[in-house]
Formats: sequence, structure tokens, C-alpha cells
Amino acid sequence: MQEPVEPFDWERIVLDQFPGTYLGEVAFRTVFMFVVILTALAVSGKREVRQLSIYELVLLIGLGSAAGDPMFYHDVPLASAVVVFVVVMSCYKLATYISDRNRRVRETLEGKAVYVIEDGCILTQNFDQEDLSLDELFSELRVEGIEQLGQVRVAIREHSGQLSLFQFEPGDVRKGLPILPKIFDQQSKDIGQPGEYACCNCGHVQQFNAPALEPLCPTCGQKIWVEAVL
Repeated sequence: MQEPVEPFDWERIVLDQFPGTYLGEVAFRTVFMFVVILTALAVSGKREVRQLSIYELVLLIGLGSAAGDPMFYHDVPLASAVVVFVVVMSCYKLATYISDRNRRVRETLEGKAVYVIEDGCILTQNFDQEDLSLDELFSELRVEGIEQLGQVRVAIREHSGQLSLFQFEPGDVRKGLPILPKIFDQQSKDIGQPGEYACCNCGHVQQFNAPALEPLCPTCGQKIWVEAVL
């Protein structure tokens, strides 16, 4: 039969039944899990890392777990939680120190800024490497007041996952791929009437002087078009 818990038993609160050397194992476990969490977040991509840096997320996850257990479980000693806090903060400081001074490490863990739109066209080679769908890209652009890609001079996806947007001056805006859902959904493989049409995959705008059956986009090789708008 389990003995009842004696309130304010300081030996149990601080170390419980563990020997003092067990705190060294706690420190090792903490370093190991810090690396595991950091690797998992780095692999998961920018979609999971918004606003906070990858190091701040690891810090929050590690400290949150360390703080929660000793609050609820009487057999989790406070000394172990303190060791976890000290080691996590030390790992955080060391990781950010190395990252700030080593570009390769920084780009490996945090990623780097990637151009996804330039001169009104999606840079498909760069875009395909990002964990981002066209719907998500268009949604972020619409939030910034963009109605068609001809308004966009440059769009850069930052290492944080956020989109930095630079627009053409009003007089420089050209026809482009419409991203408002009702207009974008009017897409077709065939060109029925002469005019300017935008590729629904990359945004390339092409003039057609006559109807055409399933023409290929010269930029990306796709064949779904929608009438370009200004």
C-alpha cells in the first residue's frame, strides 16, 4: 500500500528518492531532448515557425514541460526542474550564439529568405521547394490587398515563414494572374477568344491572337489559363 504524501517534506520536494548524482542524468536528458526538439522543428519547415524563432519555440517547449511536471506530480523533484531550466537556457544561449556567427548553421536550422514572386510571376523552382501551397500564397497576398500578380514587384518568404511584399508603383502595374477566387476559378485549358491570358501555375502572361487548344505555358509547361486582369 502506498504511503500517504506528507505535505512540505522538503527532502521529497527537492530530490525525492533520487541520489544527488541523478541531476547529472537530468542534465544529459535535457540536452538530448533540446537537440531532438530543435531538429524536429527544423525539419518541420517554416509553416510551423511563425512570429517566434525556431530557438524561441524550442525554449518554450522545453521550459513549459519542465515547469509543468513539478507543479502537478509530487514525485518530480524541484531540483530536477531547476537543472532542466539551467541546461535549456544554456543550450538556447549557445545555439543562438553559434547561429549568429555561422551562416551555414543559421540557414540549416532556420532556413533562409526565398524569392517566390518577381515581376508578377511566381518563381516556380523556388516556390516548389517551400512548404507552401498556391492557395496559402494567394491568401497571404489578398490579406495585403493584392488582387492580381501584376501588382507584385517582389515577394520574399522570410525564414520565419512570413511573406515580405513589395508592390509596383500604380503607374507600373501590368496585367497579371487574378487571385480573387471568383475570377481565378474561371480557368480553362483552351483559349476561346483572343486576348491576354495568365498561366494559373506561374502567372506568366501571354498574348493570344487567335483561339488555341491546350497551349503550353512557355515558362512552366502547364496548360491551364485564365484571362489576365489589370
